Amino acid sequence: MGIEIAITVVREETRVAVLDGGVVTDLFGDRAKHKDFVGNIYKGRVAKVLPGMQAAFVDIGLEKAAFMHVSDLSMDAEPGDMLVEAEEDDKDSDMLRPKRQSAKPIEQLLSEGQELMVQISKGPIGTKGSRVTTYVSLPGRYLVFMPNVEHIGVSRRIARDEERTRLKDIMRRVRRPGCGYIVRTVSEGVKEDELKSDVDFLHVLWQDILTNREQLGAPALLHTDLSLSFRVVRDLFGKKVDRLWIDSRGEYEAIRDFVQRFSPEQTSRIHFYDKDEPLFDHLGVEQEIARAMSRKVWLKSGGYLVIDHTEAMTVIDVNTGRFVGKRDQEETILRNNLEAAKEVAYQLKLRGIGGIIIVDFIDMEREKNREKVYHALVDAMASDKARTRISRISDLGLIEISRERVREDLLRSLSEPCRYCEGRGYTKSPTTVAYEIFREIRRIEPSADHQRIVIGAHPTVAELLQDEERHGIEILERDCSAKIIVTPDSQLHLEQYDLVVL
Repeated sequence: MGIEIAITVVREETRVAVLDGGVVTDLFGDRAKHKDFVGNIYKGRVAKVLPGMQAAFVDIGLEKAAFMHVSDLSMDAEPGDMLVEAEEDDKDSDMLRPKRQSAKPIEQLLSEGQELMVQISKGPIGTKGSRVTTYVSLPGRYLVFMPNVEHIGVSRRIARDEERTRLKDIMRRVRRPGCGYIVRTVSEGVKEDELKSDVDFLHVLWQDILTNREQLGAPALLHTDLSLSFRVVRDLFGKKVDRLWIDSRGEYEAIRDFVQRFSPEQTSRIHFYDKDEPLFDHLGVEQEIARAMSRKVWLKSGGYLVIDHTEAMTVIDVNTGRFVGKRDQEETILRNNLEAAKEVAYQLKLRGIGGIIIVDFIDMEREKNREKVYHALVDAMASDKARTRISRISDLGLIEISRERVREDLLRSLSEPCRYCEGRGYTKSPTTVAYEIFREIRRIEPSADHQRIVIGAHPTVAELLQDEERHGIEILERDCSAKIIVTPDSQLHLEQYDLVVL
C-alpha cells in the first residue's frame, strides 16, 4: 500500500487526509465558517506603524488587522540583496518569503493610511491575526512565480545535478524579464512546453491582480487562492501518489477536469468513493483524529506520551508505562525512548504543533544512548516540511525543539478552552470549596439578629456539607448562634456558592 489522498466534502467543511502505507501522515481542514486565507492577496491600508517592534498592522478588510514585520517589506530592497528561503531551507513551499539582508527602519518606509499590496503568508493562530508580506508568490502546477524577486531556483528535493541544470536552463529561456521562479519538485522530467505554459498562465494571473489593484480601493481582496481540494491536488497529487479518493460527485468531476488539463496521465488514479461507510471511517482516519486529540498517546511497546499545551510551549513527557523490557533497565529505557522519538515526530506533524516544544525523555546514564535517541528524533523529523531546530539531549534528559507554526494546530482548530474550568484543566475539589464556605461563615460577626444562614452550593459540595462535613456545620451553628441550611443548586458552578444571612 503506497501513498493515498482522501478528500471528503460536505456542505459545512472539506477535510483532507494523506496516508502513507495506511498511516495518516497529514490532515487538513477548511470550514465554511472559518476559511483558510493563506495565499490570498489584498490591497491593504496601514493602520498603525510600530517602530519599537519594527512592524506594522495592516487593515485588509478582515476581522483583525494583519501583522507585518519590516523583513516582509520589499520596498527599498534590491533583488540582489535577498535570499529565497525555499532554496536555503530545502522546502518545496507555496509561500516563499525572501529575506532582506538590509533595510531602512519601518518608520521610514511606511506611514499610517498608506496603501500597499500584501499577501497572507500565515493564517490567524490563537488570538493573533494573519501575517502578511509584500513578497507576493503565485504557485502554479510546476512553478512558483515571484514577481518582485529576480531569481531562478530549483527545489532541492530534485537531487540529480543534471536534472537541476536542465530545468534551470529551460527557465532562463522561458522566464519573463525581471521576474523570479522556483521550480517545484513535481517538475522533475517535465518538458519545456509545460513549464512555458505555466509561466504564461501565472503571468496572466498576475496581470489580472494588478488590474484589480488599480480599480479597487483599500481594503479589498485582489486574489483568492484555490479551494483546499484543488490546492491539495495541485501541491500533493504527484507521481508518487497511488490513489486519490473523493466522496463528492461534483468535486470528483471538477478535480478530474482540473487534472486532465495539467496531467492527463494521472486521471486514472482519481477515484470516486461511493460506499455507504464514510470515507474517513473506511480508511481509519476518524480513529486517528480522535487519537490526535488525546492528551495521552500509547506506544506499541506499552509506554506512552503525555502531550500538554501551555501558553508558551508544548511539553511532551515520555513514560515507560506497561513496558518493562527483558534485559537491564538501561536497555529498556533506550528502547522506549527510541520508539517515543519516532512517535513524537509523527505527532508534531500530524497535530501541526509549532513553536517551542520540550520533550522529557526518560533519563539515560550512557552518553552513547542519548546520542542514539537524539539522532533517531532528527531522522524522524527529516521529512517534516516545517522548519525545525533540535537541540541535543541535556543532562536532565530534555530535548528542545523549535518548529515553525505553519497553521493552527489540530487541538486549537477542533476545540476550545473548557468553559467549566476556564482552560486550566482542573477545578477546585469539593472539600476545598466546602472549607472556603466555612471560612466565609466565620467572617460573619455574631449577632442576635442572625437566625438562619442559607448556603446554596453545587450538588456535589452540598452533599459533602450535609454528610461528611456535617459535624463542622454543627460546630459553626453553635459559634454563630444561627441555623445553617444547605441547599443544592445544579445551576451553580462547582466552585461557586451563595451565602445569605437571614
